[in-house]
Parts: sequence; structure tokens; C-alpha cells
Amino acid sequence: MFISISSIIENIERESNHMEISYNRLFKLLIDKGMKKTEFAKIAGLTPGTLAKLSKNRTVSMDSLIKMCKTLNCTFDDVVEIVYDQKETEHGSN
Repeated sequence: MFISISSIIENIERESNHMEISYNRLFKLLIDKGMKKTEFAKIAGLTPGTLAKLSKNRTVSMDSLIKMCKTLNCTFDDVVEIVYDQKETEHGSN
């Protein structure tokens, strides 16, 4: 039986990420500025892989977040949001 290393890593990442993130704020900001995702990625110096991660609400590097914020002249809160599940908010976890 053959299991690829990338699928193992993907499963580990999925299991270790206890909190979900959303880049909907980023995408709304791009819409408000009339900018396409691919155009933004090129200007900000983001790779196609990073753009794919953003579209799938996956984590990206701090360097990528900084590039996005510098390009849009904004802060982290303007581009990414932590989404808590119902269980976390009921128990008061942050």
C-alpha cells in the first residue's frame, strides 16, 4: 500500500489545526478595491500556492500576511479572522 508523504502531512495539519480561520475579510476588501485575487497576488508577491491556501482558508506564513497587509495598507484583523466553533464559545475558550 502506497501513501504519499503529502497526504500524510495534510492529514497531520488538518488534525493539528484546532481553530478555523477565514480570509473572507481579505476577499471583501479586494472586492471593495475592485481587485481580482490573481492581480492582488501578483502585486503582493504571493505564490500561486499561497493564493490556493487563502482560497481554501488554510494557514499561510507570517511573511505572506505581512506582504498582504503592506500591499493593502491594513492590519491582520482586516484580512484574517479566527472562527470559533460552537463548543469553544460555549466553554468560554479563546
